[in-house]
Amino acid sequence: MRPVRGKRILAVLAAGGLTLAAAACGDAPDETPSGSSSASTAAAYKACMVTDTGGIDDKSFNASAWAGLQAAKTQASNVDPKYVASTAEADYEPNLRGFVTQKCNFILSVGGLMGTATQKVSDAEKSSQFAIVDSGSTGANVFPMQFATHQAAFLSGYLAAGYSKSGKVATFGGMKIPPVTIFMDGFADGVAYYNKQKSKNVTVLGWDKAKQTGSFTDDFASAAKGKALASTFVSQGADVILPVAGGTGLGAAEVAQGSSGKVSIIWVDQDGCKSAAQYCGVFLTTVVKNIEDAVEKAVVAGATGQPLAATPGYLGTLENNGVELAPYNQFDSKIDQGLKDEVAKLKTDIISGAVKVESANAPK
Repeated sequence: MRPVRGKRILAVLAAGGLTLAAAACGDAPDETPSGSSSASTAAAYKACMVTDTGGIDDKSFNASAWAGLQAAKTQASNVDPKYVASTAEADYEPNLRGFVTQKCNFILSVGGLMGTATQKVSDAEKSSQFAIVDSGSTGANVFPMQFATHQAAFLSGYLAAGYSKSGKVATFGGMKIPPVTIFMDGFADGVAYYNKQKSKNVTVLGWDKAKQTGSFTDDFASAAKGKALASTFVSQGADVILPVAGGTGLGAAEVAQGSSGKVSIIWVDQDGCKSAAQYCGVFLTTVVKNIEDAVEKAVVAGATGQPLAATPGYLGTLENNGVELAPYNQFDSKIDQGLKDEVAKLKTDIISGAVKVESANAPK
């Protein structure tokens, strides 16, 4: 049996509730992975997930959420996980409605872009239970799972500034939405904090926190767009890049892989050395958003009859390990021990409140 990692999440979920609403009738999604159960017994708890446009194998937030559904089955055998992939934003609503038609017990929307569609469907189907990743609750039957990723991204910015040889680092997003720009805010603030502590002047390309302007690919699935933007940053001198763009970020990893060790990447969501192992050699670390844990515990709670409420929902922080920096993996011996110690101390200071980390894009 898979070890239970979620005491930190279960305490939150025990106090709250998960509702999955749905809207009028629509054609049921017909895309389900061949390995998932199709049990239709009365005891089955149908946990159904609608991906964002990045798809199930984005090595990022969609993949993390799907891993959470699969993990839930190891903790509660009656869980029947399935998903349908969205190829365009127009797919969100019909995909959600399809799972209502299939009488899913738990309908998960993955990503902040799905907020409007989820609200529309859940408002129409009050008896269904919905959940959403990276968005606030839109009703009593929608359980939100949100993450204070600016806290962990702050650590990554400090690390990037300390590791950079060129004195220039960069970040870009897949789209200008709060679940993306919150990473960029934290990263920029971490670099600024390093500069203040060390009297340095490391420059951040791709994001101006004060103006909330920066570089975006407007795509979460185009490695080519990520490669083009990363190449531009490298030509401007950046040697550490944080892509917050799902599968699009793999293009940046490709650029780093071809740089003969001169460029490194800070990945997001899932530990890059596990989710995109072919690029492990260029991943300095990952700003981990523990979507898998949050989704797993929510589904297990629902499958075992525990009440799940929309308020307060779940908020992942550094304190409850809902967000964190991944191990340095192949970079562990390359990072100065003093810098590693400073990052560890900074984490403690953020948790204690000695160092304040703020973002206008943080969950309210």
